[in-house]
Amino acid sequence: MTTNRLRFLTAGESHGPTLTAILEGFPAGLPLDIEKINHELARRQRGYGAGPRMKIERDQVEILSGLMDGITIGSPIALQIENLNHDRWRGKAIDPFTTPRPGHADLTAAVKYSYRDLRPSLERASARETAARVAVGAICKQFLEQFDIQVGGYVTEIGGVAADLSDIPFAERFERAEENDVRCPDPKTAEAIRVRIRKAIDERDTLGGIIETVALNLPIGLGSHVHWDRKLEARLGATVLGAQAIKGVEFGPAFKNARLKGTQVHDAIRLEPNSQRLTRSTNRAGGIEGGISNGQPLIIRAAMKPIATTLTPQQTVDLATGEHTPTQYERSDFCPVPRAVPIIEAVVAFVLADALLEKLGGDSLDEMRPRFKALRQARLDDLLMDDTPRIWWPDD
Repeated sequence: MTTNRLRFLTAGESHGPTLTAILEGFPAGLPLDIEKINHELARRQRGYGAGPRMKIERDQVEILSGLMDGITIGSPIALQIENLNHDRWRGKAIDPFTTPRPGHADLTAAVKYSYRDLRPSLERASARETAARVAVGAICKQFLEQFDIQVGGYVTEIGGVAADLSDIPFAERFERAEENDVRCPDPKTAEAIRVRIRKAIDERDTLGGIIETVALNLPIGLGSHVHWDRKLEARLGATVLGAQAIKGVEFGPAFKNARLKGTQVHDAIRLEPNSQRLTRSTNRAGGIEGGISNGQPLIIRAAMKPIATTLTPQQTVDLATGEHTPTQYERSDFCPVPRAVPIIEAVVAFVLADALLEKLGGDSLDEMRPRFKALRQARLDDLLMDDTPRIWWPDD
């Protein structure tokens, strides 16, 4: 496996005292705006279909290390977010939870770790943990912004109601998504999605959907083709699938491409005579070719399943008695898809920051800025093709 320049760990349970994260390998010299981190945390708490927990928490980050005079110093950055709901649990006896929900980590984690109650399973599997990941990703976003790289996301579909966004530029999609509580850039579709979520709430059910995340202004050359675990889509795919309830990932229209012929899928390369730049008029590859960023917008689509906690009971087995029984409701969202947008943005930003650090090298922003400006471009002058025959494997 590849050794990443950046790495992070999160710790904490859904109803424990705090969530914590440690981000290691971050360069020195970045003026860090804590309010931008808190803004991302607030985005994560907003969205139609959210459960009552979001009315309790008011997430704010506290930075415990790695920052002096508001600037990163190259040492591990420790982050802490208080769980306000912990006060309702501290010192209180909690009724046993022994009825696993289909589709949740309740049963599998209990088998794996020999729990005597399902509570430890759901406490750590809860999407509450993603607040720590959003905080980490918010720092990575600020690093990427130093190089004019923008990561944004939006909802394209919920409960079978899909938007056609083909005529809306990506940057405009990011802005328009934040103008409504389902984070869909098309107002007409946003209203139809809202109606669909309201219907699911009335039916005491849950909904999933599709989130599209896009990175703009990425340089060519992030990732690598030489090992499977260094391919950019492999790294991105793993981290996106690591988000709760994400069950599928595609780059560009990958599943649509799979149903077409090769001549209908690949992005033709053209030369601009005046600039000598190699360009493409389409982006069906989703911004990655051969495991390497190609300079076009990076487009990732994540499929989020309807979450397992439903007000309408599902059939399960009480593990304490062995009897068939309906599931017990645990407070949760009806549709977490809008709230998941900043989560996917965060994990994508982390991978892209790591890949950029790998490409540039160095320990401070001052070292990295000139290296970024000197990166090779898709121009004939940068490719140095000498059109000379070679004996690649000499005859010994």
